[in-house]
Amino acid sequence: MAMPVGLHPASPPAIPGSTAVAACAAMAFSYVAVLYAPTVILRFPPPTSLRAFLHRRFACAAVASTASALATATLLGVWSLGDFADMLAVFGIRKDHFLQAVVIPLLLTSLVYAGSFVNRLWLLASSWGGDADEAGIGCAQKLVLRIQATLDDVMVWRNYVVAPFTEELVFRACMVPLLLCGGFKMSMIIFLSPVFFSLAHLNHLFELQQQGCNFMRSLLIVGVQLGYTVIFGWYAAFLFIRTGNLVSPIVAHVFCNMMGLPVFSSPRTKGVASVAFLGGSMCFFWLLFPATRPELYNTRLDRCRCWHGFCNWK
Repeated sequence: MAMPVGLHPASPPAIPGSTAVAACAAMAFSYVAVLYAPTVILRFPPPTSLRAFLHRRFACAAVASTASALATATLLGVWSLGDFADMLAVFGIRKDHFLQAVVIPLLLTSLVYAGSFVNRLWLLASSWGGDADEAGIGCAQKLVLRIQATLDDVMVWRNYVVAPFTEELVFRACMVPLLLCGGFKMSMIIFLSPVFFSLAHLNHLFELQQQGCNFMRSLLIVGVQLGYTVIFGWYAAFLFIRTGNLVSPIVAHVFCNMMGLPVFSSPRTKGVASVAFLGGSMCFFWLLFPATRPELYNTRLDRCRCWHGFCNWK
């Protein structure tokens, strides 16, 4: 990666490394803790429905994300940049190279789900039958009904809008620049920042216990979730560091939430899904670095005002 003008590898970090780590830990804790603030601190009555419960959590996540962004801007002295677009660019919020930042990471991420695509197409082909015209009309009606139901489903908004946007803002857009300015190497940040991301999901253990799930089963479920979030966190941090654009990990996050865990094998496809998964995964790792070259997402790496020049304004 090109070194921004005025930034030397031996330059002192903008903030102490311990301060950066402490700030990241505080953001991870506050992102979870604020979810319980309405009932524990503000003494609001418990929500009467899932929709009310999640609406309350949406508001809490928005507050936590805003607070983390303001804290990051203050610690890094972003306010001194003056121009609002430059301030947003520190967090990877940019309008330039938007198409590349959406399409390329989306296609790259989809390679891991080649087995899932084969499995779903196999199921679709197996269920296809009857008159083609009637089937087409039926599919169109089902599609309209499904879109209406999706837009009205509060869980859809949670999984595909609120969680990806707020989590990527806090755990990538805020934490990565802090750790960069704390003097940490990019490779270390890729593996370190997801630790905060996974720890923020430990509250699921407490919630499963409240729902009556036994401890060992809760531990197993949360353990799988933590493992998945760590692996995804590595990839999301990698995307953000390589592209410098927040939309890239957001797109990957939304897509992975939609697809779930990749299908490694499926008896019904007679091994085709396994071959597709293996081939897709090989292509994913082969294209991982070429498809995320910073030059694809930035006009100039030496003078850009995005986070690639994270210490330029100090």
